[in-house]
Amino acid sequence: MNQINRLSGGQINRDKSLRFSFDNKPFNGHPGDTLASALLANGERLMGRSFKYHRPRGVLSAGSEEPNALVELRGGARQEPNTRATTVELFDGLTARSQNRLGSLRFDLLAINDRLSNFLTAGFYYKTFMWPAAFWEKLYEPIIRQAAGLGSLSLDADPDVYDKGFLHCDLLIIGAGPAGLAAALTAGRAGAQVILADEDFRMGGRLNSETFVLGHEAGADWAASVVAELATLPNVRLMSRTSIIGAFDHGIYGAVERVSDHQHTPDAGKPRQILWRIYTKRTVLGAGAIERPIAFENNDRPGIMLGSAIRTYANRFGVAADRRIAIFTNNDDGHRTARDLHEQGVKIAAVVDVRPDAPRSGDYEVLNGEIIDTSGRLGLTFAEVRLADGSTRTLECGALGMSGGWNPNVHMTCHQGGRPVWSEDIAAFVPGGTLPPGMAVAGAARGDMSTAGALKGGAEASRAAMRDLGFKTGKSDLPQAEDAPVALKPFWYVEGCSRAWLDQQNDVTVKDVRLSHQEGFRSVEHLKRYTTLGMATDQGKTSNMGGLAIMAELAGKTIPEVGTTMFRPPYTPTAIGVLAGRHRGQDFHPKRLTPSHKWAEEQGATFVEVGNWLRAQWFPRPGETTWRQSVDREVLAVRNSVGVCDVTTLGKIDVQGVDAAVFLNKIYCNGFAKLAVGKTRYGLMLREDGIAMDDGTAGRLAEDHFVVTTTTANALPVYRHMEFIRQCLFPDMDVQLISTTEAWAQYAVAGPNARALLQKIVDPETDMSNDGFPFMACANITVCGGLRARLFRISFSGELAYEIAVPAAYGDALMRRIMEVGAEFDVTPYGTEALGVLRIEKGHAAGNELNGTTSAQNLGMGRMVSKAKDSIGSILSEREGLNASGDLRLVGIKPFDPADPVPAGGHLMNADGPVDAAHDQGYATSACFSPNLGHAIALAFVKDGDTRMGERMRLVSPLTEVSVEVEITSAHFIDPQGDRLRA
Repeated sequence: MNQINRLSGGQINRDKSLRFSFDNKPFNGHPGDTLASALLANGERLMGRSFKYHRPRGVLSAGSEEPNALVELRGGARQEPNTRATTVELFDGLTARSQNRLGSLRFDLLAINDRLSNFLTAGFYYKTFMWPAAFWEKLYEPIIRQAAGLGSLSLDADPDVYDKGFLHCDLLIIGAGPAGLAAALTAGRAGAQVILADEDFRMGGRLNSETFVLGHEAGADWAASVVAELATLPNVRLMSRTSIIGAFDHGIYGAVERVSDHQHTPDAGKPRQILWRIYTKRTVLGAGAIERPIAFENNDRPGIMLGSAIRTYANRFGVAADRRIAIFTNNDDGHRTARDLHEQGVKIAAVVDVRPDAPRSGDYEVLNGEIIDTSGRLGLTFAEVRLADGSTRTLECGALGMSGGWNPNVHMTCHQGGRPVWSEDIAAFVPGGTLPPGMAVAGAARGDMSTAGALKGGAEASRAAMRDLGFKTGKSDLPQAEDAPVALKPFWYVEGCSRAWLDQQNDVTVKDVRLSHQEGFRSVEHLKRYTTLGMATDQGKTSNMGGLAIMAELAGKTIPEVGTTMFRPPYTPTAIGVLAGRHRGQDFHPKRLTPSHKWAEEQGATFVEVGNWLRAQWFPRPGETTWRQSVDREVLAVRNSVGVCDVTTLGKIDVQGVDAAVFLNKIYCNGFAKLAVGKTRYGLMLREDGIAMDDGTAGRLAEDHFVVTTTTANALPVYRHMEFIRQCLFPDMDVQLISTTEAWAQYAVAGPNARALLQKIVDPETDMSNDGFPFMACANITVCGGLRARLFRISFSGELAYEIAVPAAYGDALMRRIMEVGAEFDVTPYGTEALGVLRIEKGHAAGNELNGTTSAQNLGMGRMVSKAKDSIGSILSEREGLNASGDLRLVGIKPFDPADPVPAGGHLMNADGPVDAAHDQGYATSACFSPNLGHAIALAFVKDGDTRMGERMRLVSPLTEVSVEVEITSAHFIDPQGDRLRA
């Protein structure tokens, strides 16, 4: 419980103590700590195990680039694996556990893998698991699956809520370091709408980790004062604990805000995380830079860290990585770490600098040389130094800071294809000339490694954005800051090392890079995949440059000639839960309710999911014991009197504009250009390959206004298809589309008494007579004393039928009104089952026939494909393969024995002969029992079916042991001449 490594100072609240546990051992920390800083304060260096060899690992960094200190947080359903201890904000009651181990963290039984490292080199799995082939399924795959991953899941449902949201701004600033703060201050004072996002819980970036003075105050204090001013500006939104995870098209950025991760459980009603989609006109990237390590033998022991991380723990968190620390550096930044630690009273064992002209100090020893090895099983105890004269020394130390230079955070600049370029000045890649549109880069992310350069760059980038957007900015009031030039000697690894670690999470060594080169995997992409370099959760933030430098040396090329692998979203690991948001459970597949749903529930309807819609399947009445009784009654009611069905779910698309008719003429294979106002036409829509996509109707309500209906299942695909054609194929047409499926409640009123019923609802201004409103007519009308409505005389059932639509808010009332005035006709509500029977009796094709493989010829609609005009799919519909003799044609089938079933999916065979695939004549698509005919019927596709009327065939289903003699008939079982629907 004693915080043996806690120093004075820092930005933590020492007045309050927080209790937490790691591997069931209790510890104390303070508000402002991270889990990593609190563990280091308590003397805990060992925090994890590496993936492949299970080597002991401690914290390497102090930020989201951390590859080693991955832990499992919380427990039960809220268990969260693979969380970086360096970014976990400490809270009271936090429980954390180490992961990727068998046994305890100190005595991991899987550490035996390290002894087998000569057999588990890079690429071993590509070679080992290929032979013998029989071993793959029973041996190799189970082993790989068992070894895959680092942490574990509870497999319980996550009780927390995740959300999504949208934000808009003039300027998005990524990173709240000196560059980001200067940019936000400039734009905020100009009155622009600004979002400042930073992944840390405390804004300020490196200013919180340094002892710099800006003007007359400490850098951290200056940052705090700027944040305080920005918080008072109503046009500025400060988003701490927010990671920008990707730069996408059209100025859209993805951001994950960790709303409640710093709490034991989220507050009531609050999400745990929010995925924001940020729309911005301009962007300033001030993401800073990441220090890179140096590779040397056994450079992965707990206690060996980035020098900048050691400085962060000391200056920000008041924590010493150990009481005796050595520094290994190739640049002046390593000496800055030594000076800050010395000021805090930490013993500096020595600064080992590869440069012979390194700066000297009177407070600690500076050695010109290299660290060639370390010792300490579970944590660093000694470091061996090879001096410039060839002699060696052993340094006693519990921590070692590696300072190999800095890599600008260029990731976000590459998310839309930009490639970084090499800068000799800092020996690192910097953003190239091709950036996401509207983005400017400032500060260390751009390669400006001084505080003064970051402040100036951020302010200038912001001013440029403001000028572009028409805002006036005042003179920048920037404080004086350090402006030291970069002084470093590029140095990537110590010569002669073998097990020098580059990617510490995936256990990739210098030796592995050499092996990759030796075996011919020499491009950076092949190197990455052969060795898994940079494929860890940190995405190579601390490992890529070392590997690229070594590969360049082996190839005899420069680093820019070898190049670098590219970066893609997300910038940091992102929980699947926040990507899903609220779309989980029932919300993942939400039920959409029709306007008459409440009324249907009151009638005791049985419902069925149709796509996302919940539709009434049938309406049982007292005394009916089977669903067939209900469905048969509903079908007969429609044929003999009148029925009503909610068909709101049919897709409805408003097509408006001067070129609306010409546009539909392109969409449908049959003609629409000359369709008269007030008329509706059945249309067949083809895909570009000539296959039938959807059928429906289009009613012309005005010269420039059509209403297109689609099948329920294809409402969205058809709308998407039409939008693609409008935007990409015919962008010059004056036509607009909008989906109105949910805007209108629509009911089919069908049966001999349909007109008589509707005359009681439709206002008298509309002539409902057969001459005044004939078959396929349409009109804007009013109902029930002035409510606007639409009326279409179309029939899916084959009866005298109409479809009447009112605004969706009036849908329930209209259904109740229809039932009220239709009582004298014994109006009967019917559901989807009766609807299916009615359409099969009439021979209407639906989803089972429009299955994505059928053509207009298959459906018996070949003559609908106009030869007088061009339309989508019309040319390819004429392909020989779609019009050959022996093709399938839509027919009807009925059993010779009325008691026999005709199952959908059954295959048709000749009356005599083999029953096998070679002799297959077709298949049944839709089947039902027809209460009007007294036996089962079906629609089917049969080879040359239109020439085989009256032929006896066998319908077989060997799987269900069905074999029925059937007769091929017309698909129009009821009223084939169409007299009823024109009555």
